Amino acid sequence: MKTIITKGIIHVSKFILNIIYFFLKLFPCDEKKILFCSRQSNELPLDFSLIQNHLDLTGIHCVNICCHMGSRRNDYIKFIKCMFTSMYHLATSKLCIIDSYWPAVSLLKHKKKLKIIQIWHAIGKIKKSGYQTLGKKSGRKSEYAYALNMHKNYDYVIAGASVWNKYYCESFNISEDKILNYGLPRIDYLLNTEEYNRKNFFCQFPEFRDKKIILYAPTFRRNMKSGWEKIIDSVNKDYVLIIKKHPGEYLHTKKTADNVYYLENWKTIDLIAVCDYFITDYSAAALEAAVLKKKTYYWLYDYKEYIENNGLNINLKSEAELYAFKDIGKLMESICCENYDMNFIERYRRKYLPENLGHATDNIVDLIKKLMNE
Repeated sequence: MKTIITKGIIHVSKFILNIIYFFLKLFPCDEKKILFCSRQSNELPLDFSLIQNHLDLTGIHCVNICCHMGSRRNDYIKFIKCMFTSMYHLATSKLCIIDSYWPAVSLLKHKKKLKIIQIWHAIGKIKKSGYQTLGKKSGRKSEYAYALNMHKNYDYVIAGASVWNKYYCESFNISEDKILNYGLPRIDYLLNTEEYNRKNFFCQFPEFRDKKIILYAPTFRRNMKSGWEKIIDSVNKDYVLIIKKHPGEYLHTKKTADNVYYLENWKTIDLIAVCDYFITDYSAAALEAAVLKKKTYYWLYDYKEYIENNGLNINLKSEAELYAFKDIGKLMESICCENYDMNFIERYRRKYLPENLGHATDNIVDLIKKLMNE
């Protein structure tokens, strides 16, 4: 009964929103306006920032709506306000760029001249998402997903290496002809800022200069437990451990140690440049670490549970056999052995990263210019 009522509310809301949107579309289109929408955070995402910095903004007007929808009541109210604001700009923009599901983009019937680009917030599709996870514990209910037109109305999807295309199609329920394998601007950022970030970090933390640094950045776990405290207990005192939670997750521990740091003012993508070892699990941050050829380990303590609750598009146990562990103690022992095979990283890069790294931003900006001039 609850599902039926919720679906009814969604359909009525969708009908009302489209009536409002019909009148908003009577406003003239601003041929020089680009709308950027994100649910990833309340700040302008890095990929959006890099694109805008590379755009010739002469005569171009960029509107940014960034609103992370948390679980608190005030978060929902704020997001609804942002949704209505985005409806006006969708009705009057030439181009819209998003990096996650944005309800107004998928729910509404747009003007034909509006083009929509999905720049998903990960370089690849290591873990399942979207339509791939319908009905799973970590996914959405299929009835709600279809009622909300999840991931509809995209003209282009910016993706990583072509090996991921099949999974982008499954996740967004799109055809492959909509996919452009440019990679994300953050790849260019990683390559261009590595030296700067290292210098900046060690100026701020000179005591770390002669230490081996381990960065731990796990994926977001919806309705699942994280393993923060176990890794703190297991790290060797000769190493510095930096823990970075996923932006969408709360830190569920206050436990610390003399060699453990959380560094809330530093972003994961910048810390990748300074770490000697990178520990993750199912996160696409592993692909970012591969860009800089970092020695990457996979702590898969809940592998079976994660497969059941969410699912993966690649078999990490076989793909990273030597560096995938269930036991954190054995993983730390492997780090201490100092015998990482860098050929593994080279094979991983060739298979899972886009070709000709360093040109993603230029390629996306060229696409934007083309669409704006049509």
